[in-house]
Amino acid sequence: MLAMNTPRWAPSVTVAAIVQEVPHVAHQPRRYLLVEEHTPEGLKLNNPAGHLEPGEGPQQGVMREALEETACVFTPSFLLGVYLSRFQRPTHGEDVTYMRFAYLGTAGAPDPTRALDDGIVRTLWLTLDEVRAASLAGRLRSPLVLRCLEDAEAGRRYALDAVTADGSLQAPDIKR
Repeated sequence: MLAMNTPRWAPSVTVAAIVQEVPHVAHQPRRYLLVEEHTPEGLKLNNPAGHLEPGEGPQQGVMREALEETACVFTPSFLLGVYLSRFQRPTHGEDVTYMRFAYLGTAGAPDPTRALDDGIVRTLWLTLDEVRAASLAGRLRSPLVLRCLEDAEAGRRYALDAVTADGSLQAPDIKR
């Protein structure tokens, strides 16, 4: 039980789009859509991902984030999983727990008239082995980048309706 003056722990909720490219040639490894982005730790690789915004459910959020970061329309097919991870940046006094809703789906062709989100340098397609090598080199934004791809490769899938966003999310704010 929390004491009355103890702040309630609240994870930062994020969403991630996991897009697998279907190989055109038999026995060719599958590739995954990633973004390269500027972070306080330097240039890092990430799944198209970002924070859930007020008033949206996870599926809406992942579609918005994928479009903003890749200029591609993302269509979720499955919930890949819900992940928790902790990120500490001692130099800035940060200690954040993230709750990530990862969705597996498809992406359309990039819209050439659409600019990528601030901080996103480019999109790229990498094999699982290339992402593993990037992980060993310290190039991933989070350990969840690789974990989500490994779960997708292993066939992990849950129905989209495993996560329900109640209509009250879109209700106007109540003044207290």
